[in-house]
Amino acid sequence: MGVIEYSCNVTKHRMLTPTVFELAFETEQPFHFEAGQFISVVIPGAGPKGRDLRRAYSIASSPEMKPVELCVKLVEEGPGTHYLYRLKPGDTFKGYAPYGDFVYKTPAGRKVVFVATGTGLAPFRAMVLSERFKATAPGPITALLGVRTEDELLYCDTFEKRDGIRWIPAVSRPKGDWKGFRGRVTDFLRSEGSGIDWAGSDFYLCGNGEMITEMKALLAEKGVAKASIHQEKYY
Repeated sequence: MGVIEYSCNVTKHRMLTPTVFELAFETEQPFHFEAGQFISVVIPGAGPKGRDLRRAYSIASSPEMKPVELCVKLVEEGPGTHYLYRLKPGDTFKGYAPYGDFVYKTPAGRKVVFVATGTGLAPFRAMVLSERFKATAPGPITALLGVRTEDELLYCDTFEKRDGIRWIPAVSRPKGDWKGFRGRVTDFLRSEGSGIDWAGSDFYLCGNGEMITEMKALLAEKGVAKASIHQEKYY
């Protein structure tokens, strides 16, 4: 499918964590995309000499869901996130979609490991909620989310109660009496990854570049084929 320009009408704005918000929107024409793809949002007048900028945001809802949902990290001095943060229901913005090839490719029956940091969980949420994902009858799924503090955990309800998914939130610097895993997602896989079928799984990595670099080194140590590794790096 080709990229289309959309006029997006905001229907909802809600905080998911102290630093992450969800922005929902509808479009007059059908909004086509595959789970895991992203939209390029136009940021008016934010570039040099007042030119428009464009910023990419992963879609957190499945293609079958309405409205479309974006999961956005509020970044200090980030023109894109602050522009979207200020929008309220009834406002409109312009975007181009779909972009990206970070889509679910695993054949039926093969195991899957999702590894995300922060809002890198958004495309995985879109995937597991999609009809395409459900129709492939995937094998056992491990989903890991790494955050710094427990109040930054996202979309736990999507993963923790879904049959066939082993949900593992990893908190590197918990504030309180955190009962789950303490450390990074790579720490978990190195220390408690004995249950992972390294050769029989596809690995999907999404989040900050440091995590992806560490994960690829770990997967190389485990002999995972490059064809079994799919990545989307956030900057």
